[in-house]
Amino acid sequence: MYFDGASHKEGAGAGVVFVTSKGEVLPYSFTLTQNYSNNLAEYQALIFGLEMAVDTKQQHLKVYGDSQLVINQLLGLYEVKNPELLPYHNYAKRMMGWLGDVELKYLLRGDNKQVDALAKLVSILSTTDKETRILICKSWIIPPIFSDDEDDTFQEEENHVMEVFEIEEED
Repeated sequence: MYFDGASHKEGAGAGVVFVTSKGEVLPYSFTLTQNYSNNLAEYQALIFGLEMAVDTKQQHLKVYGDSQLVINQLLGLYEVKNPELLPYHNYAKRMMGWLGDVELKYLLRGDNKQVDALAKLVSILSTTDKETRILICKSWIIPPIFSDDEDDTFQEEENHVMEVFEIEEED
């Protein structure tokens, strides 16, 4: 599980990406309803992911985040000095205990790009009062190969076809 939180003066968001043992990537994003500090947004993102892992009864979970503060506080390497973070820290620790085998690892921001992008995107979209829905399609254009003939008309030699399927899932 990868997590990231983003906060700025207009809004805050959280992103969580699960990678299954089969390599499936499951991205989730959350608009945070209050403006938080960035560290609090990071804890929010982590807690969203841990809650989903608890709900699905995961027994082993590797957690990756680019917040050195949050990761090191949970590992016991840093003390939680900010009283605002303490309830979130305690709740995250409790959920990690429910999960059993949880491994925490700090990542550089560049190694956490996908979930970082989710958190930033949803924090920007949170500035609107209306519900926002984004459809993301994966596609790549492969143009057919044409050959020139002498009278400036093109003949299609080979047609390349790519299909994209979208699976709609409701929460």
